[in-house]
Amino acid sequence: MEEMGLRERKKRRMYQDVSDTAVRLFLERGFDAVSVAEVAAAAGISKPTLFRYFPAKEDLVLHRIADHETEAARIVAGAADPVDALRRHFLAGLERRDPVTGLNDHPQVLAFHTLLYGTPALVARAYGHQERAEAALAEALGGDLDARLAAGQIVAVQRILALDNWRRIAAGESVERVAPDAVRAAERAFGRLAAGLPGLGGRAAAAGGRVRETR
Repeated sequence: MEEMGLRERKKRRMYQDVSDTAVRLFLERGFDAVSVAEVAAAAGISKPTLFRYFPAKEDLVLHRIADHETEAARIVAGAADPVDALRRHFLAGLERRDPVTGLNDHPQVLAFHTLLYGTPALVARAYGHQERAEAALAEALGGDLDARLAAGQIVAVQRILALDNWRRIAAGESVERVAPDAVRAAERAFGRLAAGLPGLGGRAAAAGGRVRETR
């Protein structure tokens, strides 16, 4: 087990190192100007090895947000009030200036988001991330059509709130100026979700119970 743990840590380290190398090159020269072969050479691995870790060039960038795909699903699992749980989680993210909320003005974070949102190929690939996040959340909410509709609305709200925060900061506004508006916008958006999605609490609790029963 210790050997497997070491192997897994080395694999994760490889993912992180190669992704970091790629993002650095993309930020320096532009996504389209850097080839996969150049990334592999800079990372000290072969091109076939790189593709074993990252099936597509865009995945070299999106690796940084891949961990967030199941975040909403984990938060709502068994929650009495899923929308409120997500609201509190998003507000806590705003408070700690989590980059995923868009409310962060660190130069490297801004540069990464500019790369992500400013590259059509990355925007298109990011929709796959959004679809997987919706699917995971829908499953946590029960898995039927109503759950999928609710998950789509929730993920869209989170994305729009974060994108609006990033756009304002990227345009030159300070985090301190944007933060109060970001909190108000989140409260308003999640309030509308709560009003429009009644009954989710029981569905999430039931879904969580089914998951526990199958373990």
